[in-house]
Amino acid sequence: MTTANAPLDRLERYYDSVPRTAARAEDFGSLTLFVREATGWPYYARPTLGWTGPAATAEDVERVRARQRELCVPEAFEWVAEVTPDLREAVEATGLRVHAHPLMIRDADTPLPEPHPLVRVLNPEDASLAGALAVPHVAFAAPGTAVGEAGPAELAAEITARAGELPAAADRVRAGRTVLAAAVENGVVVCSGMHLPVGPVSEIAGVGTLPTARRRGLAYGVTAALVADARERGVDTVFLSAGDEDVARMYGRLGFRPVATALIAELAE
Repeated sequence: MTTANAPLDRLERYYDSVPRTAARAEDFGSLTLFVREATGWPYYARPTLGWTGPAATAEDVERVRARQRELCVPEAFEWVAEVTPDLREAVEATGLRVHAHPLMIRDADTPLPEPHPLVRVLNPEDASLAGALAVPHVAFAAPGTAVGEAGPAELAAEITARAGELPAAADRVRAGRTVLAAAVENGVVVCSGMHLPVGPVSEIAGVGTLPTARRRGLAYGVTAALVADARERGVDTVFLSAGDEDVARMYGRLGFRPVATALIAELAE
């Protein structure tokens, strides 16, 4: 699992380092399973950084999946197709479904738009922090970009359900490991997202809009605010995985360009 592509090498090191701040790494040879030891989004298994042995087989994938079931965590794998091209066949042989997403890096010299009036970067004591953490869960339950029915009531229920995650999330914001931005309208978070800086690299992730508030440019504004914050922190490589080609076109307006394909494997519904 090697590549002569410097940007992808940088992303591989990033993908390996980010989970280690909140998870333990379990060694399965060609694969590494990250097991979160605090509240928050669960982690995944991915190719072992710097692995030079045989490519992962379906049997290797099954061993990891068995451990994930034992731990009661999602049976999920993430990797970059161009870096580990043989893994897809092994994963699909075990029955998992693989989703492909454009992996995009931002050109640093692309100008940013004016700040969106509803969008701000949150501090750890911000009253909107709980809403910002909950919005993506509501948004991703109704995928796509079309306006939908889920709105403030569903968000309130999600905030209540995830109240126990707030202290640890505030600690991550306080430590600078997570940066959250949100669009807040009439006291309600209608869109949010985060970036996760590690040295000179940061990934923008979890950008989601309440379905009732879609098609208003809010995700664009939140993403622009996250990019601006990353630049202020000295980050020189900002990247993300777009949900689909329509979303990728929106990110393209902010200077992101496709460099590879991010693959995510999970249980078929």
